[in-house]
Amino acid sequence: MVELIEPAAEGYQLTLRLDFYKIPQGKESSKIITEIASIQAAILSCQLKDMLTNVTSQDTSQGMYKPIKLVYHPREPFFVVRQPEKTTAVFPMRFQEKTDVIIATAFFQELMDVGSSEAWVKVPLCAWSPIPPPELRGEQMEDLSTNGGFISFDILPRHVKGKRLDKTVWNLLNFYAFVKYHVKCTRGFIQRRMRKRLDNLVKVLHVASSEEDGYAIDPQGCGCIKSIISVPKPNNTVRRRCRNFTRKIKRMRCPIKIQGFRRFRRRWLTVPKFSSPFKYTKLD
Repeated sequence: MVELIEPAAEGYQLTLRLDFYKIPQGKESSKIITEIASIQAAILSCQLKDMLTNVTSQDTSQGMYKPIKLVYHPREPFFVVRQPEKTTAVFPMRFQEKTDVIIATAFFQELMDVGSSEAWVKVPLCAWSPIPPPELRGEQMEDLSTNGGFISFDILPRHVKGKRLDKTVWNLLNFYAFVKYHVKCTRGFIQRRMRKRLDNLVKVLHVASSEEDGYAIDPQGCGCIKSIISVPKPNNTVRRRCRNFTRKIKRMRCPIKIQGFRRFRRRWLTVPKFSSPFKYTKLD
């Protein structure tokens, strides 16, 4: 189901042709697809294992150790520099947002402080620098243009002995994912704390405004102007008092009314109509 194409496509080291009709259906298909997708990681891990275990003097050129560029994630290469007593892995860090750069810089500085403590003496030495390290002199400018600096790990022979080799290789290949995961989690934690703090301040303001009236400063400099921040909801007693007061105001504005006076006026104060035998003619 997998066929190797030679020569490889331009710009690539390996080209494979897949026959989807030969891939079995069911649960085995997911397993086979996962194995095919992990070919790049398997090849790079084999190369990295060979670099970490076989250190010879043939890698020198005019007294300088030439860095080896490895690309596991797109647009995220890292370099491996082999030396007689150690191997240095250098990661150029790039971030799209400015907030991620600030969080990552603090994270790298904390990582250096923790790595240099006595409790972590056996781990690889970690170093961060905003400028390229001396080992990367002569590399392409596009690989050295970063906004997050460069972080380096010094890997000693004891870090690649026995079962430690697979763990060290896995950590190096996934270091970019490790950093991005912690940066995103830290930013989410900060945003949640800010929202919670804002909600607490808003609650305090609501409680204070419900107990007493507030005063606002006139932005034109005319002094303090009294303003109602919030009006509490009136209860039934307040509504009944307002209704009675409104009725009194209406009574003051309208004429005085006497009970039964309309009936008395209709009966006794009505002008009677008289019929006259004389007729009148309108004069022009």
